[in-house]
Amino acid sequence: MKPLSTLHTLRTDSPLGPITLAASATGLCGLWFDDQKHGPTEAQRQPWRPAEDHPVLLSAAAHVQAFWAGQDQPWSGPLDLSVGTAFQQSVWRALLNIPAGQSQTYGELAKRLGKPLAVRAVGAAVGRNPVSMLVPCHRVLGAGGQLTGYAGGLWRKQALLKREGHPMGQLAPALFSE
Repeated sequence: MKPLSTLHTLRTDSPLGPITLAASATGLCGLWFDDQKHGPTEAQRQPWRPAEDHPVLLSAAAHVQAFWAGQDQPWSGPLDLSVGTAFQQSVWRALLNIPAGQSQTYGELAKRLGKPLAVRAVGAAVGRNPVSMLVPCHRVLGAGGQLTGYAGGLWRKQALLKREGHPMGQLAPALFSE
C-alpha cells in the first residue's frame, strides 16, 4: 500500500467486528476490519485525524449499517482509490459492477478486464482492495466457484455473501437475523 496522507477517519461497529473508515479530500479511501490483512500500518496511520462529523465518513458508516439492516444498495458516494496502481484501480472499479447476491471468478474478472492471462495479478489486486465491503471483493470466487482468499478472513467473506443471499454463504455463522 502506498503511503496515505493525512486522512479523516471514523470507527464504526458491525456484526463482523469494528471497522475503520478513512476519507481523503477526494472521497472514501478505506474500509478495514481491525484484523484485516493488507490494512494500513501503524506508521501509515500516524497522520490520520478522527472526524466525527465528516460527511463522506458519516455516509459510509450509515451505508454499512444499512447493509446489515438488509438494504443492498451499492455505494454511490465518492471514492478515492488512488492508493493503488492503475491496474489495481481498474480491478477495484470492475468489482463495483458485480451485483449483490452474484459472483464472478478471478478468471472471469480477468477476461472482463481484457487481461485473460492476468488471473493471479487480478487476484492480488482484489486482495489489496482498500475499501472492502463497499467495493465488493467478497463477490469474487475461485475457478471452481469455491471460497478463496479474503483479507478480512474467509468467515467474513462467507458472512457477507450470506447477507446478500449468495449460495456460497449458506455455511456462514449466524451473525444477523434472517
